[in-house]
Amino acid sequence: MYQVKLFNKISKVGLDRLDPANYTCSEDFDQYDAVLVRSAKLHDTKFPENLKCIARAGAGVNNIPLDRCAEEGIVVFNTPGANANAVKELVVCGLMLASRDIVGGIEWTKSLAGTPDIGPAAEKGKSKFAGPEIMGKRLGVIGLGAIGVQVANAAVGLDMEVWGYDPYLSVDGALKLSRAVKHITDVNEIFANCDYITLHVPLTPDTKYIINEDAVAKMKDGVRIINIARGELVDEDVMAAALACGKVARYVSDFASDAMLAQKNAVIMPHLGASTPESEDNCAKMAAAEIREFLEYGTIRNSVNFPNLKVPYEGGHRLCLIHKNVPNMIAQITSTLSAQGMNIENMGNRSRGDYAYTIVDVNGVPTDAVLDAIRAVDGMIRVRSIENL
Repeated sequence: MYQVKLFNKISKVGLDRLDPANYTCSEDFDQYDAVLVRSAKLHDTKFPENLKCIARAGAGVNNIPLDRCAEEGIVVFNTPGANANAVKELVVCGLMLASRDIVGGIEWTKSLAGTPDIGPAAEKGKSKFAGPEIMGKRLGVIGLGAIGVQVANAAVGLDMEVWGYDPYLSVDGALKLSRAVKHITDVNEIFANCDYITLHVPLTPDTKYIINEDAVAKMKDGVRIINIARGELVDEDVMAAALACGKVARYVSDFASDAMLAQKNAVIMPHLGASTPESEDNCAKMAAAEIREFLEYGTIRNSVNFPNLKVPYEGGHRLCLIHKNVPNMIAQITSTLSAQGMNIENMGNRSRGDYAYTIVDVNGVPTDAVLDAIRAVDGMIRVRSIENL
């Protein structure tokens, strides 16, 4: 029986993917095999030795200590694409909010309550909230992952001229991207030429403050920027100054802060990007499936700290080995098994940076002596034996 610790409320349709005959899910476990989490911060959490994986029901994993998890052999999953449609729809809304002062117009209209002939009075003041149409304008999409591709394609459908930038564009992303999207290889071209800019990159040391003083200086006067990705992608001091002088006409963000709430032309939302029942269900279902595949079969899919690997099962007993990505590791594993009298039926190996993952199917049930011998291999981090595959 696997125990799954819940650090947030997880959609029931996701938890239903975990067979109660094999899984128990609770917020109260001290010892647990897996974690399901949404936004809870885990950096200060001490994990039990038997924790094998963490699944984040969402795309961002800034709330999870990835380096520590890698060192301890804990596989971390996310759910890329599960909330893409929800975020895409909010970005489309953001384009409208960035163009016209819809929020200001709504609030001003509310202030007219009780005014005689309120209809004509409201219409008389509408010019204060006017703004441009998006049709024919140039949109720069920075980041063409699951969300960025959907945003780019949607903007094409709205008759915008769309430029997309992503130095790591995947084959799958390229195949899904509309041919009408102009692929840009230098982000500075987007800064210099686009009327609207929307951000869809993960937060990394390289992308933090991608919207900085130098970037804003290159932009067109009156540019409109949308950030539904991560707050720290934008230097808020720079943005505040750009809004104050009109360099940036409007900034739409899904991340609240005192600095941005104080800006007249900033539209700030309470992190609504993936806040739809459909998105929460999709993320929970994908996260539960990732946990199940890993615990039951050793398959890694959508990991952010270890390589993805799926090995067809052709019989025998399965060993799942997490280890350092160092020379001669596979030879040590195979020679150790051979010395213990184990024959390899099937095997797969993938590496990612400093770490690697190996699945080995052997003929027979490994004894404790066999498992201890593999654990003793220099660079081995975690050895797991799966029975009843």
